[in-house]
Amino acid sequence: MIDYSADNATNKILRAHAQQAEAADRPAPESLAALRGEGVLALRTPRESGGAWADVSGVARCLTVLGRACPSTAWIAGTCATSKNLVAMSFPAAPVRDFFADPDALSCGSGLPAGRGERVADGVRVSGRWPNVSGCEDAAWAVLAVLVESAFSLAVIPVADLTVERTWHMAGMRGTGSHTLVAADLLVPAERVAAVEPFPLKDLLLYSITTLGPVVGAARGALDAIGEMFASDRKPFMSDYSRMGESPAARQWLAEATHLVSRAERTMFAVAREAETNGLSAADRPRLHVDLADAGRDCRAAVELMLDLHGASGFDTSNPLQRYWRDVAVGSRHPHLNPYLAVESFGAALVSHL
Repeated sequence: MIDYSADNATNKILRAHAQQAEAADRPAPESLAALRGEGVLALRTPRESGGAWADVSGVARCLTVLGRACPSTAWIAGTCATSKNLVAMSFPAAPVRDFFADPDALSCGSGLPAGRGERVADGVRVSGRWPNVSGCEDAAWAVLAVLVESAFSLAVIPVADLTVERTWHMAGMRGTGSHTLVAADLLVPAERVAAVEPFPLKDLLLYSITTLGPVVGAARGALDAIGEMFASDRKPFMSDYSRMGESPAARQWLAEATHLVSRAERTMFAVAREAETNGLSAADRPRLHVDLADAGRDCRAAVELMLDLHGASGFDTSNPLQRYWRDVAVGSRHPHLNPYLAVESFGAALVSHL
């Protein structure tokens, strides 16, 4: 059973190895072992295959807790949940039995149709290059979007059959190891390639929340760091205050940052609850997309306030605050959380109903 407390045993391991993950541009083996041991990698493994098949709120809660310790590792857990959901929803049970044989296996994937498939007598020959595949160096399986005779399809491929090119060198979310996967005329069994229809809104919201959860968690982690500063004997430099908490302005900044993070979290869980209802339609997507994008922006604004409170020392490479800042800055700009496109879609939807 997953422990959702902020300072659980898994988070202690993730926090202890966060810098190692950054330095290696991939998750620490100890952190992945901790995720596996606690059942995190089986969040969206179907129950009949030994997994939890957690609802959207459960996924959001788990990723937020993990992101508080190491946003990059939480991100990989989210990618794993997404790829397993894709397989469970897009393939009959029998052809992908091997995929779910180990319910706690790490899987990765890309919804970008960056490959092409050609049907042949004994399967589908797939070639392509998929960038930004989080956790691909450590995953057992990859779920990759391909165009097969112009049809959007998913291919389930063992990562051992693919080539990993280490192309992920980012300022934030460095530990996700979101490198490039390459297939060169790879024969994939026909039963592991399936044409898919447009994803239902509930699934789209799940995929967005797997990116937002680690970002909200990172903002919570930044608040933890600021809380430790307020509890210490640190004082505002060039002031007569003896402690940070004596400054009315510092207390206001802390309150505003906390409010923004709490609002982002509330927004995320409100969307998650809507995703679990049966009354949603495609017309709800623009509104919910704006909500999710706003939650990401709230996290960014909150961390900026925290850095103002901490001052230049918050950017010391040994200070976890700067890592949370970079992770929030990169993670909140994922296409699922794109604010200007969200507003554009929402505006178009509003005008269409006038």
